[in-house]
Amino acid sequence: MSYRNWLNYLRSAEKNSVINGRSRKIHYKFPDGQQMAEEYSMDTGVLQKRAWRRSQQLLGESEWEVEVGEDYRQLGCAGDSEQMLNADNNFTVKISNTEPILSKRITKKNIEWRIRNLPYPITVYQVVADCTKRAIVVKTTNKKYYKVIKVEELDRCELLPSQDNLSTHHQYNTLIITYRKPELVCEMEAQVLLLLKDVETEMGKLLEGLLQK
Repeated sequence: MSYRNWLNYLRSAEKNSVINGRSRKIHYKFPDGQQMAEEYSMDTGVLQKRAWRRSQQLLGESEWEVEVGEDYRQLGCAGDSEQMLNADNNFTVKISNTEPILSKRITKKNIEWRIRNLPYPITVYQVVADCTKRAIVVKTTNKKYYKVIKVEELDRCELLPSQDNLSTHHQYNTLIITYRKPELVCEMEAQVLLLLKDVETEMGKLLEGLLQK
């Protein structure tokens, strides 16, 4: 079972779980100081969001790094750039909404990435499963875009990316990259769900309010 290290790492964490609406949210605190937050659909059991807060030695807490789901700090509104408040209530500059924005989504059978703000036709993109980099490499023949996308699920299963599992599609200025999950990744996800069944779950504020009526 090549994903044993990942399961053991999850088991080592202090875990808190809450149900809010049709989502189950889980917060992990690991012995090495890292934290992870996840959100699962109650209807499908599919992971919807995952973010990490890395441990650091300096004062203050580090920013959350999004692994799965939208990173709302990147989603701009109208205009080239916009100011926003960070966790310390200081103004920072939000990324231009004309810059390429990468997001990751999980389905039962696939891992999917969407790169917004890429207006070039599909023939311009080269999407390669690079075994040396253990990643998916995206580049354009016009040399306007280059990105190395790590596939954490494959790393946790000690698998290399396969070109046969890759497919691409382009619409509405968005490049959509789909990677078909190997059976071992599906097995790992099922084992994680079994592990989380034993985590005591509290009800979110919405359900608590309904019970108090």
